[in-house]
Amino acid sequence: MVANRYPLFIDNELVGAVGTVMFRNAQDWLEYSKKVEPLIEELNYYKKRFEKELVSKYSFSQLIGSTPSFHAAKQLAEKVSASSSAILLFGESGTGKELFAHAIHDASPRRLFPFVRVNCASIPEHLLESELFGYEEGAFTGAKRGGKKGKFEVANRGTIFLDEIGDMSLHMQSKLLRVLQEKEIERVGGNSPISIDVRVIAATHRNLEDMVVLKEFRQDLYYRLNVIKVDIPPLRERIQDIPLIANALLKKLERKFHRHGIQISNEFFQILKSHHWPGNVRELENVMERCVNVLTGNVITPEQLPLYLYENPSSKTLLSHDPSQYIKSDMKLTKSLKELIEETERNAVIQALVEANGNKIEAAKLLDISKSTFYEKIKYYNIHRNEIDEYIKN
Repeated sequence: MVANRYPLFIDNELVGAVGTVMFRNAQDWLEYSKKVEPLIEELNYYKKRFEKELVSKYSFSQLIGSTPSFHAAKQLAEKVSASSSAILLFGESGTGKELFAHAIHDASPRRLFPFVRVNCASIPEHLLESELFGYEEGAFTGAKRGGKKGKFEVANRGTIFLDEIGDMSLHMQSKLLRVLQEKEIERVGGNSPISIDVRVIAATHRNLEDMVVLKEFRQDLYYRLNVIKVDIPPLRERIQDIPLIANALLKKLERKFHRHGIQISNEFFQILKSHHWPGNVRELENVMERCVNVLTGNVITPEQLPLYLYENPSSKTLLSHDPSQYIKSDMKLTKSLKELIEETERNAVIQALVEANGNKIEAAKLLDISKSTFYEKIKYYNIHRNEIDEYIKN
C-alpha cells in the first residue's frame, strides 16, 4: 500500500504515530493515475496554447505599402525596435496599429519573451487594475487562491501593448504613470512592490494633445508614452497601396477558404480606389472576405462588391440604383433581403448623423426613433465617431 506516517512527540519524546492510507493496493494507485494523466495532458495543452498567444504574429515584411507616408512610418518603427523606449502608435481605427506593435516586438531583442496585448477600452474600469497589475489571494470576493499575475508581470522582459490608451480613466492613468516611472508594480491587495522590465507600446485613434488640454489625459503620462510617436496614415491617403494590400489579403483568404487561382479584375480595383474607406484596412479585409465568399468563378468583379461601395465621392449620399439595370444585365443579386435591409438601415443612421453634425439625439429625432434604439443601432452596426467625422469633413 501507499501510506503516510506522522510521528507524535510529547516533550520531545516520541510517543506514537498517526497513519493515513492513500492507496490500499497497486490497483487503486493505477486507477487514480489513469484519472490524473488526462488532466495533466489537458493542462500542458492549455499551457502551450497560452504561451503561443504571447508571441508576435507579424513582422515588418508583412506590413504592405509603398506610399511615402506609410514607408516613413514603417521605417521609423523598424529603426526604433531595438531600443526599450516607449512608443506611441497613432492612427485611425483599422489602420493596423496592432500589426505595427507585433512587428516592433518581433524585430526587438525582446522577441524571445512575451508579447502581451491589452485593449484598455474593452475591460471595465473596475477590473482594469487587477488585469494589469494582478491581485493577491483574498484581495476581493472571488479572488483565486494564490492570487493572479497581472499583464505587466506576464510581460516581464518582453513587451506590453496597451491599445486604446486614450480610453483609460484618469485614476488608472496615474497608476500606469507610476509603473512607467518606478519600473515596478503592486498587486491589488498586496503590500510589497514587484520589479518588472517591460517595454510599453501604446496606441490610440484619439488626439491625446487635445485631451491633455481638456484635462482628459494626464500631461505627464502623455510625455512618458510619447517618447517615439509613429503616425500611421489612413487608407484613403495611400490609395496606390490598395492593389498591393488587396492581393496580399486575397492570398491569406485563399488559404483560409482552401481556394487558389483567384484573380481580381481592373474594374474591381477602380471601384476600390474611388471609395473613401472610413474603416481603413480592416474594412478592405472585410470586403475582400465577402467577395471570396460569394465568388462562383475565379475572377473577382464589381458584382461581388457590397452595394455601399458604389458611393459617389463628390457627395455624402449614395447613388440611386435603377433596379432595371440588374434585370437587363447579367448581374445577379448576391445578398439576402436581410443583408440589403441592414445596409440600407446602416446608411440611414450614418446619413442622419451627418445631417445632425454628429449629434446623436438630433439624429434620432430625424429618424423618428428613440434615443436608446438609436444607440443600439450605432453599436450593432459598429459605427465610429471618426467615420462620421470624415463624412462631415468631406
